[in-house]
Amino acid sequence: MRKLRLTCSHIFRSFKQTVRSWPRNILAWRKFWGAYHAYQRLAPAGQRAQWEFIYPCLHDDTSKTYIEPIYFYQDCWAFEKILQNRPPWHVDVGSHHKFVALLSKAVPVTMIDLRPLSLPLASLKFVQGSILSLPFGDRSVPSVSSICVIEHIGLGRYGDPLDPRGTEKALEELKRIVAPGGHLYLFLPLDDCNRVYFNAHRAFKEEYLLGLFPPFKLAESRYIYGCEFGEKHRTGFGTGCYDLTAP
Repeated sequence: MRKLRLTCSHIFRSFKQTVRSWPRNILAWRKFWGAYHAYQRLAPAGQRAQWEFIYPCLHDDTSKTYIEPIYFYQDCWAFEKILQNRPPWHVDVGSHHKFVALLSKAVPVTMIDLRPLSLPLASLKFVQGSILSLPFGDRSVPSVSSICVIEHIGLGRYGDPLDPRGTEKALEELKRIVAPGGHLYLFLPLDDCNRVYFNAHRAFKEEYLLGLFPPFKLAESRYIYGCEFGEKHRTGFGTGCYDLTAP
């Protein structure tokens, strides 16, 4: 019964969000058609918009450019840290393809992911594989990143096997391959206690994560809360950005 109530609650919230968006969508369509007819009156006959090529973009007329803060800040910070350290070779496991693609233009990069990329890139070496069984020897990779990945492992969201300890196993495997003195860049959600947001991701109390990092040392950390990126850990939901060094 409790599961049924939770499911009904989720459906009700989704319905409310849809209803709330109706006025915005109606106004956007009115503005689109107004602009379309105004353009047609302005354009000479040979330059008018043809009906069969109408391509409505309804919500781009905004007062500022919206940026999703988590990927924006964490990718920028990781990119900067990796370039500062200038590793001869970098391995990324499962991070966002845009981050990895851009990084591959500055540093030799091998990307590991459970799902193959749909597009090739000459500067990027891709190897299909699992974060739970990486194709590298012990302590062999000088620089490794896994950005907002390990919190998903074991929840089945990306076709991986269900495993309540997927995050911990993935972290141990990442630590296994980092060479002495090498860096592991790790990013994952934080909360006031360990929680499972099934099947999206997990979130962790930072004290719990700090207990998983040894024998690696925490070289530097940053935090994202809402639209703020800073050096202080807070309460509530956020994202932890960690630069760990191997012994």
